[in-house]
Amino acid sequence: MNLNLYRQGEAWLAVDCGIGFSGNDTPEAEIILPDPVFIAERRDRLTGLVVTHAHEDHLGAIAHLWPQLGCPVYVTPFAAAVLRRKLGEAGLLQQVPIHVIAPGSAFTVGPFDLRFVSVTHSVPESQSLVLRTPQGIIVHTGDWKIDPDPQVGPPTDLETFAELGREGVLAMVCDSTNVRTEGPSASEADVRREMTRLIASLEGRIAVTCFASNVARVETLAMAAKAVGRRVAVVGRSLRNLEVAARECGYLSDVPHFLSEQDANSIPDSQILLIVTGSQGEPRSALSRIAADTHPNIALGEGDTVIYSSRMIPGNEQAVIQVQDSLTRRGVHVITDKDHLVHVSGHATGGDVRKLYDLVRPRFLIPVHGEWRHLTANAAIAQELNIEPVLLEDGDILDIRADGVEIGDTAPTGRLVLDGGRILPMNGGVLSARRRMLFNGMVLGSFAVDDEGYLIGDPKVSAPGLLDAEDPETQRVTEEFGNALDEIPDELRENDATFREAAKTALRRALGRKLQKRPLVDVHLLRV
Repeated sequence: MNLNLYRQGEAWLAVDCGIGFSGNDTPEAEIILPDPVFIAERRDRLTGLVVTHAHEDHLGAIAHLWPQLGCPVYVTPFAAAVLRRKLGEAGLLQQVPIHVIAPGSAFTVGPFDLRFVSVTHSVPESQSLVLRTPQGIIVHTGDWKIDPDPQVGPPTDLETFAELGREGVLAMVCDSTNVRTEGPSASEADVRREMTRLIASLEGRIAVTCFASNVARVETLAMAAKAVGRRVAVVGRSLRNLEVAARECGYLSDVPHFLSEQDANSIPDSQILLIVTGSQGEPRSALSRIAADTHPNIALGEGDTVIYSSRMIPGNEQAVIQVQDSLTRRGVHVITDKDHLVHVSGHATGGDVRKLYDLVRPRFLIPVHGEWRHLTANAAIAQELNIEPVLLEDGDILDIRADGVEIGDTAPTGRLVLDGGRILPMNGGVLSARRRMLFNGMVLGSFAVDDEGYLIGDPKVSAPGLLDAEDPETQRVTEEFGNALDEIPDELRENDATFREAAKTALRRALGRKLQKRPLVDVHLLRV
């Protein structure tokens, strides 16, 4: 997820505002948001939010966090189509001022003199952002790669980057995601050729899963299907939304409108190609439900094929492999990029980065967008080319001046969790309790007392995930809990709050150390 801030004088500019998805380290959460507390406290000086492209990790949080930001949003036409749908679902469409900026255009936001530069990425209209400041030119690359034949949209505007280099660039903030891959980027055109050949060789139903926002890949699949006489159906809400947004902006004009998943069942297996959401093993995605045979409309089995036209995002390996295993168990042939050229990255390789640095020649390089090993690899390339790299941690505030750079301060950072319809702090009480329950379980004690606070009948203890009801240990804990309740001093029995706290302590003692866990403990007190 991304949330970047630039300050010029007293004015602030935000660049991108995206979501992240939980991994194995955060099983208690599903969708993660950046905590905007630092800029929310300065929202009166926040002049705008510029979105570089329409990926979830760059614009997915706007509909959730905009009430804390309250600023105008600047987007290209395709990103605007995607964002408007999200804002409409959140009931914010009439509140958020949206300014649509043509790709490659110059514009101003408050005191910020800005220009978009078109770049190739796995979503249409991806843009780098040029900031002209009194100190010098800063280039924020966003997500990009070099592909001379990207299939959808123009190639990366290397001539404009070269012009900026001749003018002189003070600093570049550059994507690092794929920098450890050597050589030039592979082209989407190569994927289109291989996908057409591969689909022509397969029988039965074919389902392809990819990132829903990859319009070039969706067009590739549609063109390959058309070449072999297959109709295309999209399965999954995000793909249906993508088709609407893409066609609104003039994309996918050369391919027929896609069938719905309900219509797909009326087409013979040998004449249908399904484009399906769920390439990362998301538990509620269409592909996960198909693999579990719980999807209401689509089924796959013996003789069918699933093609993973995507990369496996680190942290999602277990979920993806589980879905692939379930498909294989059902007799489905699973194909990945290890078997055929069915995916290329939308992020710049080390070769791409070297070429861009040769053109732009910035004085300073700030690597972003990647794990630490990616940032340091990007920094190493910069050093090879006599560019001074500056590595930042989340929250570092870097002063960029004509005479040098310096980390001048640190802003508070953190993560929020989208939990249903509410936003919670990752380290707050609710999620901390959920995390504790996930790993240590929960024990609940229930008991009734008379008006003087003395036990009526026997208490009940339940510990789902820790103890079975028939387990002798459950009986021991229940008996010791009852005995401990009898020993609570009279002065603590008069007030329900103090009685409950004493009862919790009693239950913890009854659990003892035998479980070798520290479960979340709670009690229900009924005063009769």
